[in-house]
Amino acid sequence: MARIVLEEGSSQQSHDVILNGLAQYNEIQTEGRFTASSSLVLAVKNDAGQTEGGLAARITCGWMHIDMLHIPESLRGTGIGASLMASAEELAREKACVGLRLDTTSFQAPGFYEKLGYTEFGRLENSPPGHTRYFFMKRLD
Repeated sequence: MARIVLEEGSSQQSHDVILNGLAQYNEIQTEGRFTASSSLVLAVKNDAGQTEGGLAARITCGWMHIDMLHIPESLRGTGIGASLMASAEELAREKACVGLRLDTTSFQAPGFYEKLGYTEFGRLENSPPGHTRYFFMKRLD
């Protein structure tokens, strides 16, 4: 009989089983048009070659999902964030993505994404408590 077991922390083996099962199901349902997701990082490196920030994303079902964007305080306002987003959009076009999507919170940078042409398609109040989570997208077609 099947049972539910909590695995706190990182269980890579269980994660891989779930991801692979979902990917196989999705591939069948979409007649092979969409394969398993792929991940990418656009790193911001200093002169010593150390990562100071960057963008982490994944491509799944024809869309690029930006999971994280971090610009260190010392580089904010220099245009590096806009350059990272432009690079992500270029990669999404190369990979034939329909568009990009992301979420951000009210204390992060919703205005930044709006300035770059992203459209809000949803919001979740009190996530985290006292703040709002915004969902943005930008179509490339």
